[in-house]
Amino acid sequence: MPDLTSQRHWHLFCRVIDNFGDIGVCWRLARQLLQQHGQQVTLWVDDLSSFRALCPALDCSLAEQQQQGIVIRHWAEDFPQLSPLQTGDVVVEAFACELPQSYIAAMQQREHAACWINLEYLSAEDWVPGFHLSQSPVHGLSKTFFFPGFVSGTGGLLCEPELAQLPQQMAEPAARRTFLSSFGLAPALADCALQISLFAYENPALAGLLDALQTWRQTVHLLVPAGRVSAGLDDWLGETTQAGHTYQRGRLSISVLPFMSQPQYDQLLAMCDLNLVRGEESFVRAQMLGKPMLWHIYRQEEDAHLEKLEAFLGLYCDRNNLSDRVLAEHLAGAFRHWNQAPESALAAGAEAHEHWHGLLQQLPAWQTHAGAWQQQLQALGDLASNLVHYATDRV
Repeated sequence: MPDLTSQRHWHLFCRVIDNFGDIGVCWRLARQLLQQHGQQVTLWVDDLSSFRALCPALDCSLAEQQQQGIVIRHWAEDFPQLSPLQTGDVVVEAFACELPQSYIAAMQQREHAACWINLEYLSAEDWVPGFHLSQSPVHGLSKTFFFPGFVSGTGGLLCEPELAQLPQQMAEPAARRTFLSSFGLAPALADCALQISLFAYENPALAGLLDALQTWRQTVHLLVPAGRVSAGLDDWLGETTQAGHTYQRGRLSISVLPFMSQPQYDQLLAMCDLNLVRGEESFVRAQMLGKPMLWHIYRQEEDAHLEKLEAFLGLYCDRNNLSDRVLAEHLAGAFRHWNQAPESALAAGAEAHEHWHGLLQQLPAWQTHAGAWQQQLQALGDLASNLVHYATDRV
């Protein structure tokens, strides 16, 4: 049961930048603050139409409403004038979205200062622990920079306690068949030897992966939520794909899925033997489920994203975390190739084909590593709990 003696009113501010990534993190965080920690939560969102994809009951015409016990307010350009008492005890700027000036003015007039937190993007770079919980004086107030992370001295990752049980639940054949049937897919696809999910941005390495999966020695079921990778999939198949349909190429069955709720996507990740994920949210979920995953990082100007990729590989494939050097080399090569990094020695065609097959052969060892990595991340505490503990001491 939540400790209601430490209940505070939280205001979370979110600008939707990359379709669903930003709001996906904020929506998960808001629900965990309420359900696990008993906090009051108001979530301010500028793009309600994108949010509605994750919360179908949302009414985009309303300036204020309640969904799943959380107050949802539209963050419009014409921001409402609030009194000091209408601001949050804890105010979270998600991903440096910058609070409205009128809201800051109301915060300045509070009798007791709010705990103002800038929740940063996730990075494995070695400078992060040194900046976690750093303070910045702003408008006569103090703002704390809170960094999620993979190592001690950071805020950890977003994860509900019950998430770790989901892979065991989805390992049951009946659960897999029920999941596939809910999307109109043949339950027999659950019997394929290898289940893989694919959620990615546009990727020139896609065709090489599909070629390799098509000729793998076992049956493969590739589940693809509709999105930015769909055009590349259509090009490879030579036809326009539709959600709820399955396409057969050799031993490879490709099922296209519609946009899914967050709980449904968690189930997909939990049932698959390998998850190709993108951005931040699905990247975190796959790791916290203890599953092998390949990350397609969001591309940034001047290839700044590749530095973040290398920083993550430095931790994920470090000798202290992964003593199997053969697996470590396969993983680093696959991550770089999938992100088209210059450091990748792989070319297209037969060389990449051989590498994908080599990686699939390493799946049992990769699963062992993914489980150990999961336990290491869990030891940091989850992001929501770490936020609550920090804020409770300051409000």
